[in-house]
Amino acid sequence: MHPTSLTSQPHNQQHCTNTALMTANRLCSERGVKLTPQREQVLRLILQSRQPVGAYQLMAMLEELSDKTIAPPTVYRALDFLVEQDLVHKLHSINAFVGCNHPSCHHQSHFLICSHCQTATEFDDDSLNQAITHSAQARHFVAKEQSIEIFGLCPDCQTNTSHQTNA
Repeated sequence: MHPTSLTSQPHNQQHCTNTALMTANRLCSERGVKLTPQREQVLRLILQSRQPVGAYQLMAMLEELSDKTIAPPTVYRALDFLVEQDLVHKLHSINAFVGCNHPSCHHQSHFLICSHCQTATEFDDDSLNQAITHSAQARHFVAKEQSIEIFGLCPDCQTNTSHQTNA
């Protein structure tokens, strides 16, 4: 669901966002929870963003759309709900949120975050997940959640950086 990708192929952002919102509405209905207009608006803003979005950025975006003051708890409650429903992920290292690629099932997610353009790409790797689980078990630790955030340069920024270096 998250629009950001490590390839620079053409992308129909609006179609992707609409599909993700339809999926979110369906999943919430199936789970017996309510995707309120406020929660849906926060999800829409996250999905439309080309990079991870912080809570205060979301608050400012909501205020701009409604011309009303939005209290921080309003945004945080919406974010808590969206994370709980696996519709978004929190990137702890940068305190920001991204849409989930696979909201239909609970999964371990890892992220490649570009230090230059701030895009974040979600990936799930069974061998990495198993290695973490085995390492934890070897230390008599029960891992409940895992998320790895890897910082570097996406292909577009690598290309732009190499062009700037060669110029």
